[in-house]
Amino acid sequence: MTHRIAIAPSGFKESLSAARVAEAIAVGVRRVIPDADLDLIPLVDGGEGTAEALALAGGGRLVPCTATGPVGEPVASHFALLGGGTAPGPLTAVVEMAAVAGLALVPAGLRHPGATTTYGVGELIRAALDSGARRILIGCGDSGTSDGGAGALQALGARLTDRHGRELRPGGGVLHELERVDPSALDPRLARTELLVACNPYNVLCGKRGVARVFGPQKGATPAEVELLSAGLERLADVLTRDLAPAFPPATGAPVDLRTAPGTGASGGLGAGLAAVGARLLPRYDVLLDGLDLDARLARADFVITAEGALDHQTVRGKIPAEVARRAHACGVPVLVLAGTIGPGAQDVRAVGVDAYSSILPAPMTLVEAIGRSGEFLADATERAMRIMALGTRLAPLAA
Repeated sequence: MTHRIAIAPSGFKESLSAARVAEAIAVGVRRVIPDADLDLIPLVDGGEGTAEALALAGGGRLVPCTATGPVGEPVASHFALLGGGTAPGPLTAVVEMAAVAGLALVPAGLRHPGATTTYGVGELIRAALDSGARRILIGCGDSGTSDGGAGALQALGARLTDRHGRELRPGGGVLHELERVDPSALDPRLARTELLVACNPYNVLCGKRGVARVFGPQKGATPAEVELLSAGLERLADVLTRDLAPAFPPATGAPVDLRTAPGTGASGGLGAGLAAVGARLLPRYDVLLDGLDLDARLARADFVITAEGALDHQTVRGKIPAEVARRAHACGVPVLVLAGTIGPGAQDVRAVGVDAYSSILPAPMTLVEAIGRSGEFLADATERAMRIMALGTRLAPLAA
């Protein structure tokens, strides 16, 4: 009997793309079941690798460019162009914020979210507009910033000033000084362009679960800096609502609550900043999985393997393994999750349909070594899991 196995992982941040993770898992499976029918479905969540993955899936191309990185220095970046030519509909661009403002681009000694900026994201949007795109998908994830999209708005032409009329410095650490946002010089093409932000709807800008409090410490913020960032984002929401709402009324429905609407906290608040200039905030999997026929492919499988770098309490809040498990569970297909590390709250994934999970690390080691050998560890961990499953299959008749 041929075993049909779907391999649907995310990438391992700062280590392996989703495609390479899937390939490593496939190596481990074939060591045990050489004739397995494997369906590799590398998935992206809006973070690292999103532009490349969507370009490959949609027959598009990557456009290299240089833009301002998160610490203010130029970085080599890119965006993707999809469609165009004979394809129906407007030319679509994919801007991956991680490619210009991601945490991986912030040197370890400079991981200070009060100073990092999304200015480069605005530059990529402008470059996409220059390329003729009139539909721009912005992927949020893996950010190294917490400026509420202020930098992106400045790059697009808005002026953010303090009470003395001076332009704000980069970073979320100065947002509490914001007095006014002047939209008069914003790129006029924005009004004729559909902006879609693919984001995690669990992430909100303000409040007890606000983005600064949840993710600020991961980006290097101290407790005092977290409170300063939170206050700044509160101030930003107030001023954006007052100064930009008249210029960018919602196309349909009620105005977006920049403080608490789903997705406003995406990528350090970039979701809120872009929503203020008319972007639609959409659940990322509704956008990013379009065209993959994921549900049908999972339903055809006998077994699903998914993976991510860290399995913990945040996994169930919109991470790829939880989304895969939820969909596979609806089809009655068992799911195994492989993870670089297992953290507090990992057991919560059972509630969304995960049947088993395991770390790929064979022994304690440094982060540098783990990252450098993650492909090897993934293949080995997959082989171990498959051999245990094969043993269980042989013992099942005896138990019966």
